[in-house]
Amino acid sequence: MKVDHFEQQKLLELAAEDVALTQLAHRRRTLPEAVAVETAAETERSLADDVVRAETEVRDLQREVSRLEADVETVRQRATRDQQRLDAGGINARETTSLQLEMESLARRQSTLEDQELELMERLETAEVTLRTAQEAREQARGDLERAEQLRDDALSDIADGTTRHESARAAVAGGLSAPLLALYDRVRTQTGTTGAAMLRSRQCQGCRIELNGRELAAVRNADPHEVVRCENCGRILVRTAESGL
Repeated sequence: MKVDHFEQQKLLELAAEDVALTQLAHRRRTLPEAVAVETAAETERSLADDVVRAETEVRDLQREVSRLEADVETVRQRATRDQQRLDAGGINARETTSLQLEMESLARRQSTLEDQELELMERLETAEVTLRTAQEAREQARGDLERAEQLRDDALSDIADGTTRHESARAAVAGGLSAPLLALYDRVRTQTGTTGAAMLRSRQCQGCRIELNGRELAAVRNADPHEVVRCENCGRILVRTAESGL
């Protein structure tokens, strides 16, 4: 295939745009800001679980404290009724002794319940501190997640803008190329996964970084300036310039 030498040189502009687009695509796939979002989200989920566990413990202890308070109140009411019966008089010695024994038993029961209530109150206080700490940590994690998401979105927006810009520039360059040359370039680009052309600089293909020598170098040196030549190693179109060293 023969194409004007200056038109072939435009392939370097096309290749530069393709390199930029490839880099942008790679950046999008490996975006560190996206990894940071995943890490922050996992941290927030873990801390949210901590809050749920702490809330559950606080509720359980509150219920237990309420139950004990009710039990203590029941014992107090029973002791009050017994005391009122004793104070009212009119009961025989046997009933008096029975009430006194019951009141002693109720006093011991009340003391035991109050000790249990005090222990639970201390546990509840500790659990509430744990809950507040977990809630504060979760709120901090939520803020970190929001900031990470904003950084990721900004990076994605920057990538999208760059992609649009380079796609537009590529289209402009491609529009100035003949259909056969562009078709060949795109076919080679698909094969290499990057670009379809590379500069020949100092006898070295800038696509695969292999230096031409012997028969291959002689073939390129002797080729018509308008002949489309390709690298035997990577298959890219070799674009010859004053820097080719031929």
